Amino acid sequence: MQVEGLKVGLVSEAEQEVTPELTAQHIGSGSLRVYATPAMALLIERTCAAAVQPHLPPDQSTVGIEMHLRHLAPTPVGDRVRIRVELVEVQGNRLTFHAELWDSQEKVGQAAHLRAVIEVPRFLRRVEEKARRLRGD
Repeated sequence: MQVEGLKVGLVSEAEQEVTPELTAQHIGSGSLRVYATPAMALLIERTCAAAVQPHLPPDQSTVGIEMHLRHLAPTPVGDRVRIRVELVEVQGNRLTFHAELWDSQEKVGQAAHLRAVIEVPRFLRRVEEKARRLRGD
């Protein structure tokens, strides 16, 4: 599948407050009340997905398929995390993003994230087939 309308250089930014629910202690990825790495990964996925969705036809979407994430510094509850993602490669149906994240004081993360453009009806048929097999239908 070739992707029309998505160009290298597409940029999106977002911001997120670090709440107690986004800490490693709450999520279970650690024991400290600091911004959790899984929360950072989710922010990256959401920001990348939101950046490209308006450029896709209604029957297409994206799914995350790979991420190389470096969590560089802790962020306390009450601070804000700012993210900037850039589409750096479009190869067939594969989209590669570079992400950088900062809190109010320093760079706290960076990642390479790969998403695949999918045809939603076909994808959902595959999911339903797996669900049928799981149920024993």
